Amino acid sequence: MIKHVFGPVASRRLGISLGVDIIPFKTCTLDCLYCECGRTTDLTIERKSFVDPQLILGEIKEIITRDPHIEYITFSGSGEPTLNIDIGNIITGIKTITTIPIAILTNGTLLHRETVRKEIANADVVCPSLDAAAPETFAVLNRPHKGLTINTIINGLIDFRKAFRGEIWLEVFIAKGINDSDHELGKIYQAIKKIRPDKVQLNSLDRPPACEHIYPVDIDMLEQIVKKWKDLPMPVEIIKRIRRREEIAAFSHNLENNILNTINRRPLTINDLVTLTGKNRLEIFKYIDVLEKEKKIYPKIVGDKIFYAPISRYL
Repeated sequence: MIKHVFGPVASRRLGISLGVDIIPFKTCTLDCLYCECGRTTDLTIERKSFVDPQLILGEIKEIITRDPHIEYITFSGSGEPTLNIDIGNIITGIKTITTIPIAILTNGTLLHRETVRKEIANADVVCPSLDAAAPETFAVLNRPHKGLTINTIINGLIDFRKAFRGEIWLEVFIAKGINDSDHELGKIYQAIKKIRPDKVQLNSLDRPPACEHIYPVDIDMLEQIVKKWKDLPMPVEIIKRIRRREEIAAFSHNLENNILNTINRRPLTINDLVTLTGKNRLEIFKYIDVLEKEKKIYPKIVGDKIFYAPISRYL
């Protein structure tokens, strides 16, 4: 029975991703206001062995044997994966059974520990988060364990970058009225320059949060941040899902109709739509988000690709 591996799922960040959850539900170093998994029930910085690594490896092997078209094996789920003291052994074990790249979604809070940095050094992509660079904002938005400080976390990310040979995709969550001021964004900007990730991914509230009274910023705000940070030496992109046509700058009914009519004729991938329309991937995703929300199209994994087709085909 598969208990710790889920998917594969269609991920806009990682393509066809097989999730690996090695932490008990809501065991984390932070209790973020916006967490879609809800409130943290075990706020801790103590690392433990939570599950037999061989059990995890057996589940992964079973899934990839019957579904080889997976683009990433991704440590994610309902807690902070680096709290599992066996993560290094699990990564090593995965590398012995498959060449599928490994990604780790982490809040980055334990990367100041050399042991943790070494244990995840064999991953291919690490996606840490950094939502604040000021101690008071970090305390309000992320509600950390008392043993953590934002300066220590930022220094840990800097040290990790120096040694890590894979890619680092830094996610920044923007919350209205908390970390969206010029002052707060300026501090985050300076931290990013020191960390030097391979890319920065901006996000905002997309699903029901752990706490009330936290609100998303609109797409215009995220696009303004992209412009403000245009001189960073790495790309800055928006990963927030679009819910309404009004959120799409210079929305085009002609482009939307072109996408929908083409998909209605035959299933297409994002790359197909980029080629057909001449638009970039992020622009196409905005229209895809709206059409998915309205249940006009549906993503379907076929082989090693994600196709979008009329939802009527799956009803």
